[in-house]
Amino acid sequence: MSVATSLEADLAETLPAHIKGVGTSQIGLVADRGRDDPEVVKLWIGEGDLPTPDFVVEAAHKAMLAGETRYTYSRGIPQLHQALSDYHRRHWGVEVAPERFAITAGGMNAIMQACQALLEPGDEIIIPTPNWPNLAEAARVNGATPVTVPYRRSADGRFSLPIEDIEAAITPRTRMVVVNSPSNPTGWVMPLAEMEALLRLARERDLWILSDEVYAHFTYGNAIAPSFLQITTPRDRLIVTNTFSKNWAMTGWRAGWIIFPEGLTGAFSKLAQYNTTSIPTFIQHACVTALEEGDAFIRTMVGRCAESRAIMLEGLSRLKGVTVFQPEGAFYLMAKIETAETSLDLAFRLLRDAKVGVAPGTAFGPEGEGFVRICFAVSPGLAREAVARLTRVLGEK
Repeated sequence: MSVATSLEADLAETLPAHIKGVGTSQIGLVADRGRDDPEVVKLWIGEGDLPTPDFVVEAAHKAMLAGETRYTYSRGIPQLHQALSDYHRRHWGVEVAPERFAITAGGMNAIMQACQALLEPGDEIIIPTPNWPNLAEAARVNGATPVTVPYRRSADGRFSLPIEDIEAAITPRTRMVVVNSPSNPTGWVMPLAEMEALLRLARERDLWILSDEVYAHFTYGNAIAPSFLQITTPRDRLIVTNTFSKNWAMTGWRAGWIIFPEGLTGAFSKLAQYNTTSIPTFIQHACVTALEEGDAFIRTMVGRCAESRAIMLEGLSRLKGVTVFQPEGAFYLMAKIETAETSLDLAFRLLRDAKVGVAPGTAFGPEGEGFVRICFAVSPGLAREAVARLTRVLGEK
């Protein structure tokens, strides 16, 4: 061990226990090995291959030229709050008052602010698994303990989340139930009737629901995924998080939003102040344009994903030792691959031998062992190329 490594290890031991317990992203471990290789088909991270649409970029440029480069309201500019209110009315038929929105530095910061607002050391939060690892780690950063509830899987590979499984996981320390629908990585979509059952349970037990609704537009066969906003009142213990990253290809812009109940505007104004002061003003003006002019772009994105989803499902189902499960929503599929390797080692091998970057299933919890997650938010041509490369390495049945 070098002196620098030894010093780093010594300093790490001085950190609080709940910070030392935060996990390392296995997705990052794989991505860091091939991030700069132009030959790799990169399907490991939840990011499409389309650039941000020109009308959004031009709106940001116009705002910068107009001098929108200074500090602004910590919770976001009023125009963006109104645009978000209009967007939710247009797509879900719900009325969300503009004062119930806060603008965040992406969806991850929205989740972090929700955890900061609601969790204390020793609290427990219930998270279905396999799950996006950032949900559990945000809880750990805030001193809480994630309690996982595995999805059930039927013979045809469909995932489900019976309400009785969630209820069985509740203890006196439970503070929150997290729902990510459509789900990363499973593609599960929570039916509205099951949302209603969970809401009744949360009301009975005085629990919060954190609903991560990032992939709501990405459904295949349904117009849009249901939202908890359709069945709750403004006073229910519900936090909804979302981001501009997926719908409008704005991952690098780091803009998201959080919806909170009535009466918490002051609390989330302070959280925004101490997390970001505010995200860049010109980006917020670009977000207004995305909301007001971007519905057609969303439809293009979803249609493209549907085509690439079909290509990958058909192509991967022909591979030796591979079973694929058809996702209802989001833009990922879980592929079960028969191998003696761990999911992480398999991901490293596919990166090395096939030049295809995938996420190991164990990045999403131990239930993901034996699986890899593949992002299909890419062009149909790139989807075909990925299938061809995997076929050369894994072989056909």
